[in-house]
Amino acid sequence: MFLTSINLAKAKSKTILVQMMSAAGTGYSFNTKRNRLREKLVLRKHDPLVNKHVLFLEKRKVRSI
Repeated sequence: MFLTSINLAKAKSKTILVQMMSAAGTGYSFNTKRNRLREKLVLRKHDPLVNKHVLFLEKRKVRSI
C-alpha cells in the first residue's frame, strides 16, 4: 500500500566520460571513457596536428555514463 512512496537511491555509474587533451599544446582533444575508481588517464596516441604520437592527459570529466 505504501510501497509506491518509497524513493530508491540511484546507483553511481561505474564509468565516466573524460576529455583527453594533447600535451603538445595543439589544442587537439578527444573523449574516452574510464573506470570511476581508477586514477587519471595518460595515453600515448597520434595527434594529427603535429603528425606525431604524443601524450594525452586527462583534462576534465565530461559526464557519467
